[in-house]
Amino acid sequence: MAAPSGGVNCEEFAEFQELLKVMRTIDDRIVHELNTTVPTASFAGKIDASQTCKQLYESLREAHASRDRVIKNCIAQTSSVVKQLREEREKNLDDLTLLKQLRKEQTKLKWMQSELNVEEVVNDRSWKVFNERCRIHFKPPKNE
Repeated sequence: MAAPSGGVNCEEFAEFQELLKVMRTIDDRIVHELNTTVPTASFAGKIDASQTCKQLYESLREAHASRDRVIKNCIAQTSSVVKQLREEREKNLDDLTLLKQLRKEQTKLKWMQSELNVEEVVNDRSWKVFNERCRIHFKPPKNE
């Protein structure tokens, strides 16, 4: 699933996480998808497994690229806010509200960066399952 066209709200981490959860639906359902669309040996003649695997491959690639863009975009936005707050903090060391805001943004940035690790695990799992079921039906292009 692609990112919503209205843009991504990186300011609220809970919304960011919810968006990623929705965007990860294809990965969460890959086993079911493969079981229902890629035939076992006994049903191999009834369904074009190579076409099905190719379509699933494209869907996975698009979903992974889209999530990667969303995560990296939010990390960049939040990094920019943290940098700006640090600069303001250096000018006004006595402002405790500014310090609290800086800490909050730094924490959010760490959480967003950790989503990159989660994304790597989710993607690896999906590709492993995909390759187990589709390797005899579809060979992805070598350049990817």
